[in-house]
Amino acid sequence: MKKILWVPYPTVIILIRVFLGLIFFGAGMSKLYFEHKFPGIIGPVWLEDELTQYGLGMYARFIAIAQVITGLLLFSQRFATLGAVLLFPILLNILMVTVSLEWQGTPYVNGALLLLNAWLLIYDYPKLKFILSDHTESVKNIPFKRTSRKADRGWIVLCVVILLTIPISYLNLTVAWSICAGAVLGLIANQMIAKKQKIRLKKH
Repeated sequence: MKKILWVPYPTVIILIRVFLGLIFFGAGMSKLYFEHKFPGIIGPVWLEDELTQYGLGMYARFIAIAQVITGLLLFSQRFATLGAVLLFPILLNILMVTVSLEWQGTPYVNGALLLLNAWLLIYDYPKLKFILSDHTESVKNIPFKRTSRKADRGWIVLCVVILLTIPISYLNLTVAWSICAGAVLGLIANQMIAKKQKIRLKKH
């Protein structure tokens, strides 16, 4: 069957996932780290301070944590479809906040990111179409399978380690950065090992 032009190829999808994952991982961590000393592409890092005056400080922190987790889901590729689903309402919330506060330019940036997110969801439509279907009987009979549950557990542990570097940053930034960098590299290695294992299983 001929490839539809507007449907991206897997390589493009991986690049979009990594791009959005890094953006929102960095955006969330820079809001939560001590004195916002974490590299991030987009902001604002002072979102919590801005929204606190409206009684929305806890909401801003929730958004930051959600950005970190969603970014990790997308960046690591391991649960990227779930990350794309979670990112959509986050982006909608951010878009509405920036429009409501009349921030100049930011709504357009968020709108562009929202389009990229929608592109990911379109690509993953085969996985998501059953949510919209009235006939899900056949889906109930599909067994739950994961290629490597060991890799899944490793991913969860590394994500917890990354989140723990947030309170550590208030004690020692250098240690927090080092642990975080090591955990991120661990996520990449974990995904590469799991991918090789999946390829070996397919060959057999």
